[in-house]
Amino acid sequence: MPMNSLVSKTADICDIKDIEEAKGIIGKYARKTPLIQSMFLSRNVAHGDVFLKLENMQLTGSFKFRGANNKINHLTDEEKKRGVITASAGNHAQGVALTGKLLGIDTTVVMPDEAPQLKRDATRGYGAEVDIHGATFDDTHQWMNERAEKEGKTIVEPFNDKYVIAGQGTIGLEILDEIWNVDTVIVPVGGGGIISGIATALKSFNPSIHVVGVQSENVHGMEASVEAGKITTHHDDFTLADGTDVATPGDLTFPIVQNLVDEIVLVSEDEIAMAMKDLMQRTKICVEGAGALPTAAIESGKIDKKWLENKKTVALVSGGNVDLQRVSKIIDHFLAPVGTKKGIG
Repeated sequence: MPMNSLVSKTADICDIKDIEEAKGIIGKYARKTPLIQSMFLSRNVAHGDVFLKLENMQLTGSFKFRGANNKINHLTDEEKKRGVITASAGNHAQGVALTGKLLGIDTTVVMPDEAPQLKRDATRGYGAEVDIHGATFDDTHQWMNERAEKEGKTIVEPFNDKYVIAGQGTIGLEILDEIWNVDTVIVPVGGGGIISGIATALKSFNPSIHVVGVQSENVHGMEASVEAGKITTHHDDFTLADGTDVATPGDLTFPIVQNLVDEIVLVSEDEIAMAMKDLMQRTKICVEGAGALPTAAIESGKIDKKWLENKKTVALVSGGNVDLQRVSKIIDHFLAPVGTKKGIG
């Protein structure tokens, strides 16, 4: 695969060789997820070919299994014996917990107060100790560091890690395996792990592929950091996209996004809810808020038409771990008579 100057700037963090190695490692465990065309988005919205990469069908219901599995498989025997600990709103938590169960490693997961009950229960179901602590992800992450130091546990970072980034980057290789001439790829952004890996894989193959990140208007630390030209923090309010509720990006992911991601767009909570509803109703896909971000960006017109019309576009459905109570609220919201709609929380 050809290298280009932008990719070479971040090769010391994660490069295509790391991603190809990860593909071989996690191939023993992870699923190669489906890539299907959405006729609704293709014909009615984008006026091009829009494909959905269904990571909601990955083990644990999220792409996060890839990075967690790759990272833990790179630990030394001594690091594994000490047990691992991570901080997560839920999807990385499940990836770490299931990998720990498969490899016989004790796992501890620190989750924020607002972590959905579904994700708490699923993480415990894979055998992990769940510690609820912190109003925000940053608070949760700090407590993880304190527990790791006190108890001697091995930290598995949720996004700011070379092997986690490489594991997520295997999604990019799978996209290229099926659509080598893809024009535009749209990816949710939280701390930046998944878009860093996917952008590295895609740009190593073809620098002209247009990579778009999507964040909530309520929480967009990465977009704010790119705009400021340095790592900064942004967290205004609750977001339906709880899987991307990260106020401050990582010092490894930020330079990759800064160099390789072409643009980051912001969507509202109503636009996220609409995308969740349409993915369920039109394409029969159960999706969480973070997984609906790319679709929300397409439907809301936040992405310039030139990157969609008559183009081959892949929108990542990053996960499907959505609380049924939240689904019920969204359905009720859109069924309510005009003028009586309430906010979705």
